[in-house]
Amino acid sequence: MSDKDLNALFLDTLKDIYYAEKQIYKSLPKMAKAATSDKLRAAFEKHHAETEGQIERLEQVFELLGKPARGKKCDAIEGILDEGKEIMEEYEDEPALDAGLLAAAQAVEHYEISRYGTLKSWATKLAMKDAVKLLDQTLTEEKKTDDALTKLADSEVNPVAQAA
Repeated sequence: MSDKDLNALFLDTLKDIYYAEKQIYKSLPKMAKAATSDKLRAAFEKHHAETEGQIERLEQVFELLGKPARGKKCDAIEGILDEGKEIMEEYEDEPALDAGLLAAAQAVEHYEISRYGTLKSWATKLAMKDAVKLLDQTLTEEKKTDDALTKLADSEVNPVAQAA
């Protein structure tokens, strides 16, 4: 029997999203500071607080597995966050800055939704009921954040970028 079974893949992916959440947590205040829209800034600040709780839930999942909470470098999130940094630099003081920041934030959300959905599915398959609950709670938050960002893009941020 191989060591590279679904349990191992679950743990590797858990380490990946743990690393990603810690990087996201560091990036959100920078994005909030760069935002010109008060509503977008508030959305970033709200998600920063939520991300702290998401990190804590991931640590609980590690505990359930009897494993130390350790991240594993995630090239995907590094690339997505680098794109956000580029937008902050290239569109600083430009009307489309907030639209770009919001798009970068949604790329992060979509990555997180994908990871949490996969982890929840695998945890279900592996009969990890407590982990399923924790992962589902975070998945629900991520989907709500994505929906809120879409509404903000449609109602305010994109029209301001276009009107300029």
